[in-house]
Amino acid sequence: MMMEDWRDALKGLVPDDGVRDDREPLQSDADAVGQAAQKGPVHISLERKGRGGKTATIIYDFTIADADLRNLAAEMKRALGCGGSARGGEILVQGERVADCRRFLEARGYKVK
Repeated sequence: MMMEDWRDALKGLVPDDGVRDDREPLQSDADAVGQAAQKGPVHISLERKGRGGKTATIIYDFTIADADLRNLAAEMKRALGCGGSARGGEILVQGERVADCRRFLEARGYKVK
């Protein structure tokens, strides 16, 4: 009985015409500011040394603000389904994800080398 109430409540939130809206969301102001502040391309490299034999993808040469870098890293980690960190103008992504990181950044307007 409780499941039916939950489903009825959600029916009012979704249009019943069967059409999905797959358009890209508008770019937020924070993303636009971060990309506008980026001067020049970013670089991607792989590192294994000092990481216990594990591979890490490093993206460096960002010139955006640290807050924008952290937001970009969080969005990237969610999109790629992996861990990582952002500090000191670099984003570290766990694993060998060079191609995935390149596609993600290029889709958001960054030049990647």
